[in-house]
Amino acid sequence: MPLLQTFIVPHPPIILPEIGRGEERKIQATVDAYETIARTIGELKPDTIILSSPHASHYANHFQIAGGPQGVGDFGNFGADEIVINVEYDREMIEAIINQADINEIPAFSDDDGFDILDHGTMVPLYFINKEYQDYQLVRISLSGLTPEEHYNFGQCIKEAINQSGKNVVYVASGDLSHVLKIDGPYGYVKEGPLFDKIVTEALGEGDFQTLINLDERFSDMAAECGLRSFIIMAGVIGDTKIESELLSYEGTFGVGYAVATYRMEGD
Repeated sequence: MPLLQTFIVPHPPIILPEIGRGEERKIQATVDAYETIARTIGELKPDTIILSSPHASHYANHFQIAGGPQGVGDFGNFGADEIVINVEYDREMIEAIINQADINEIPAFSDDDGFDILDHGTMVPLYFINKEYQDYQLVRISLSGLTPEEHYNFGQCIKEAINQSGKNVVYVASGDLSHVLKIDGPYGYVKEGPLFDKIVTEALGEGDFQTLINLDERFSDMAAECGLRSFIIMAGVIGDTKIESELLSYEGTFGVGYAVATYRMEGD
């Protein structure tokens, strides 16, 4: 099966020891889960990694897929410009996804402006993955202002493109949960935050993606989440495939929810 496995990961730059400088040890369960996922991807040896990031350039009325032959980024905004991530994009897969989206009347576009600047929602996962495996091409997908259902349907287009590609693919949905879990956190406390994380982590652990799609938008906004639609695209990529779900970790130590989960295709 071309879709080998899918993953949900957070993207706190502080998890990198070069940035956290010891603070990352306060979220050791997240570090351990991330390293487990990176090793798994190294064992799977995918041809292509498709990654959705809430921090990629996004638009209200369409999905944007990073174009050009390559992308590059560093963590200079977080005091670690010595950490540089380089990627080669899978142009063939990008074109296949856009073609499927066009067939299904879902607005999705790409550009080809040369080097593309990577965002930290992309670079944090790749930092861990690259320690274990680098022989892949990347497809980097943005979220949009479209509905949760349209994000799911876009995921279905990605699924069809994967199935037709003949390539071995893993999907990584980058995204944090609530940013308002603690009074002393960077964004303070709102009561919807912990409740949102409880509902979402239970759903992630059970592979209950319909719960994610059905969440009230006002409730999600109050929880100040950033990963929900990334997860919903991944749900569309999985579609009706039978999966084994596992929530590897959840932590809210710094007032922001970090969940790590994995979804194995049954029979793999």
